[in-house]
Amino acid sequence: MNNPVSVEKLTFETALGELETIVRDLETGNAALEDSITSYERGIALKKHCETKLREAQAKIEKISINENGTIKTEPFDKEE
Repeated sequence: MNNPVSVEKLTFETALGELETIVRDLETGNAALEDSITSYERGIALKKHCETKLREAQAKIEKISINENGTIKTEPFDKEE
């Protein structure tokens, strides 16, 4: 890989796309060992970045509901419901 962009600067979609490409490339087994190791390490960083972005998005999700009197309220989304 030629001077890849820092993982932290990538959007979720870009990071996920790059991770998918790395997985496909590793599955072929055609890369040199050193290149495979470098790709694998980048893949781990991309996976962690994607997981972080998903957790951040989940924390921002709010549940919207309407009270009996017709007012709208928001509250944190509870995935247990």
